[in-house]
Amino acid sequence: MTGARWEPRVEPELEPEPLTDTDTDADTADREIVISRRIDAPRELVFEAFTEVRHLSRWWGPEGFSTTTRSFEFREGGEWDFVLHGPDGTDYSEWIRWVRIAPPELITLLHGESRDDPNAFESVLTFEPDGAATRIVMRTVFPTRELRDQAVEKYHAIEGGRQTLSNLAAYVTGLAREEAQD
Repeated sequence: MTGARWEPRVEPELEPEPLTDTDTDADTADREIVISRRIDAPRELVFEAFTEVRHLSRWWGPEGFSTTTRSFEFREGGEWDFVLHGPDGTDYSEWIRWVRIAPPELITLLHGESRDDPNAFESVLTFEPDGAATRIVMRTVFPTRELRDQAVEKYHAIEGGRQTLSNLAAYVTGLAREEAQD
């Protein structure tokens, strides 16, 4: 498009999506949270934001949080050991193991406080093309309904997930804008 100026558009936060009858894991519905967002950037770029620590450290976490990485290896079986710093000064030790990676379509990860956390939960992130944009869906399944409820009530997991995807959207659309200007 000659003469046209590309403007990024970030879709407003969406409600968690309920499972449908076509979902294969309907038996996990009482243990899961599903959040999605449309991001006005190419799928490959959105996926890349998960693959390199230089990207993750710029957007990971809810509003006001920052991240310090202890170690990072993005590969199946690799781990990301990091500290999430809350706006109130509280530090949260975090650990992720990358379980399955299918670029640029899917990432499955196990997330807990540490490698041996019995309460670690699994998240499956899918990256779907949506025209020139990307629809990211984050489906998180907790070991028990009680752990899911605790994450929602005590740690505000739904709002935190929305804010995290909002941060990702803002970061990636900024990258896409920079690339378009080059």
